[in-house]
Amino acid sequence: MAVRRLPNFCLEYLEGGADDEITLARNRRALDEILLLPRTLVDVSRRTLAVPLFGQDIALPAIIAPTGFNGLLTHEGDRVLAEVAREAGIPLCQSMVSTVALEEVAATGVRHWMQIYPFKDRANLASVVKRAERAGSEAIVLTTDASVFGNREWDRRNYRAPMKLSLANLLDVALHPRWVFDVLVPHGVPRFRNLGDFLPPGMDSAKNAAAFLATQMDTSLTWDDVRWLRDLWPRMLLVKGVVLPEDALRAREAGADGVIVTNHGGRQLDTCPAPVEMLAAVREAVGPGMTVIVDSGFRRGSDFVKARALGADAALSGRATLYGLAAAGHAGAARAVEILRSEMERTLGLIGCAQMREVDGCFVSAPPAIRDARVLRSSR
Repeated sequence: MAVRRLPNFCLEYLEGGADDEITLARNRRALDEILLLPRTLVDVSRRTLAVPLFGQDIALPAIIAPTGFNGLLTHEGDRVLAEVAREAGIPLCQSMVSTVALEEVAATGVRHWMQIYPFKDRANLASVVKRAERAGSEAIVLTTDASVFGNREWDRRNYRAPMKLSLANLLDVALHPRWVFDVLVPHGVPRFRNLGDFLPPGMDSAKNAAAFLATQMDTSLTWDDVRWLRDLWPRMLLVKGVVLPEDALRAREAGADGVIVTNHGGRQLDTCPAPVEMLAAVREAVGPGMTVIVDSGFRRGSDFVKARALGADAALSGRATLYGLAAAGHAGAARAVEILRSEMERTLGLIGCAQMREVDGCFVSAPPAIRDARVLRSSR
C-alpha cells in the first residue's frame, strides 16, 4: 500500500541503505538466523508484553525510532506517530530533522524522547535541548554515527541538483495525486520545525535545508561532548550509534543512562555488523544496570522477542511504522503497531513464556557471529 501511494523518491528514501546495501540486508538476515527455542506444556493462557523502562512499564518492548522528513510521507507525520505511540503505551523518539515542532509532539502526551545531531553550533544545540526540557521530554538521544554522511547512491540518482528532483521523478510525483494532495496541497513543502536557529532565513523547508545541514555536522565529536551534554541535560541520556562493547563502556563512563546499539538502519557504514550480532556482547560488557536498546532491521514481533533474549531492554523500529504511516496515516501506523503487538504475544505463547520480562537467553539459539562477538575487544 505504501509503494502504491508514495512517489519513487520518497519510497527510496524510506527503504534505501548505503553503498551496496550489504549492511541493510545483513540486518534482516542476522535476525532471521537467530532461532527460537520453544518450551512445551507451559501455561501461557495469560500473556503479558509489558517490560520496565526507566522506572515505568511500557506496554511492549518497542519504541518508535527517530526518523526524519516524516512530513514527506503524510501531513504532520511526526505528530501522527506520537499519537499512535501514546495509544499503544510505548515511547516515541522524535528526530531533530522532523517536520513538526517538538513541543507539539510532546504535547500529545506520549513518552517523548528527543533525538539530536551533533551540529557544530553548540549554543543552538543547547537551545534545542532546553526546549526539550521545557516540553517535558523524558530523554535526549545523541546520534553519534552520522557526523559523516553515508553514501546513499539512490539519493543522488533521484536529484539533478541538491533537493531538485530529476525530470523522471517530477513526472512520477504527478502520477501520485493522493500523496500530492495530502503532503503538498494545501500545506506546501514540509519545513524543519526544530532547526530554525541553525538555518539561514528562508532555508527551513525540507527542499532547501538538507544540503546545508550536511555541512553543519561536527566531525570533531568526542566523548567530551557527551559529558558536556550530560552536564546540560538533567534527565535520561542515551548515546545512539554504539556497536562495540568498549564504546558502550565509554558511554557509561561519560554519564549516559543507556546506549542504542545501531548501524543507522544500514544507511551509514556498509559491511559492518548487524546490531543484533553485537547485542549480547554489549550487554555482557555493561552488565544489568545500564539500559541497552537495539535497532536496525526489526520488522516482526518475533524480532523484539529475540532482542529481549539477547539482553536488550527494548528495540527501536523505524521503517515498520513508517510503512503504515505512508500507506494510511494514523490508521496505517496504528495497524503496524498492532501487527507487531499481536506477533509478540503469539511468539510468547509459542515459545512457552507467559511474560515478556522473563524472556532470556534460554529461548534462543544464536549463530557463531553473535557468539563470537562476545570475545571481540579493541586493542586500544
